[in-house]
Amino acid sequence: MSDYRVGILGATGAVGQKFIRLLEGHPWFNITSLGASSRSAGKTYREAANWIEATAMPESVSGLTVKECEPGQFPDVDFVFSGLDSSVAGKVERAFAEAGIPVISNAKNFRTDPTVPLLIPEVNPDHIDLIKSQSFTEDGSGWIITNPNCVAVPLTTSLKPLFDEYGVESVILTSMQAISGAGYPGVPSLDILGNVVPLISDEEPKIHAEPLKLLGNLEDGKLTHADFPVQATATRVPVINGHMLAVTVGLKKKPGSAEEVKELYRNWKSPIADLDLPSAPEYPIFYHDDERYPQPRMHADAEKGMRTSVGRMRSSNVLDLSYVAMAHNTVRGAAGGAILNAELLVRKKYL
Repeated sequence: MSDYRVGILGATGAVGQKFIRLLEGHPWFNITSLGASSRSAGKTYREAANWIEATAMPESVSGLTVKECEPGQFPDVDFVFSGLDSSVAGKVERAFAEAGIPVISNAKNFRTDPTVPLLIPEVNPDHIDLIKSQSFTEDGSGWIITNPNCVAVPLTTSLKPLFDEYGVESVILTSMQAISGAGYPGVPSLDILGNVVPLISDEEPKIHAEPLKLLGNLEDGKLTHADFPVQATATRVPVINGHMLAVTVGLKKKPGSAEEVKELYRNWKSPIADLDLPSAPEYPIFYHDDERYPQPRMHADAEKGMRTSVGRMRSSNVLDLSYVAMAHNTVRGAAGGAILNAELLVRKKYL
């Protein structure tokens, strides 16, 4: 596999740092450029970044000079990962795409664009063909893809086997979201210690909308969204990593029993299982038979944080099924998911 030269936008932030940690030693992708705000530009990465990852800053990037997030500052990259805040991501990512530099984004700005793939490789790998409908450049060299909200990832992944086998009529869920999802410095300690905050601003609309695009049907270049209501309550809990979801689902076709559904999860096969992607987990969905599981502290880091864990499947007195799902929010739900997207794009020859 040829080496790809990679830039990271928003490199000094929490998501940018996660990209750097996860890309250290990657067999395909080499970080050659780092971008951040004007106050960091011109400094070495060691000088500019307040490193918050649990491992040491990689020597391979510590001496790189940070640049402003402008396409002209990134002449030596094959594509960029964007960990930019949504307040600036839209304008910057568009500029890169229009300059012929592909953008693989973690930001929300282009997720609802009908021509931009919102991608979970194990759920909707075919949606990458939406790239062909983008018009950032005349020759198609510049484009954008996005990964979903950090709750939409475990929710949609856990819904995928049910959606394909039974059809989904409705979903109700409560998310219990880790504090790392708020970035750095995050939630004030006096707000979260020994407490649960029952509102995360602007979170619930993303949870309502994104699974419908992810589970949509792409035909003749046009994406038709799935059609079922989602009602979410997003809460912040005093957990460091791992978003837990309590989900209740109404199904179009009724399963014979909860045990039948457990077997569906145990036997489910990822559509990218044979592509040998470096970041792909062996079990993208892992069903826990022990009813005490999954738990964020025990299972968020499973398979390098790329697994969605499911448990407590049972028949529901309201709708049809209830279960819990959990995934690492800053790995599977952010930087790690974007890296897996890039690997799929390599295999599908978009990179």
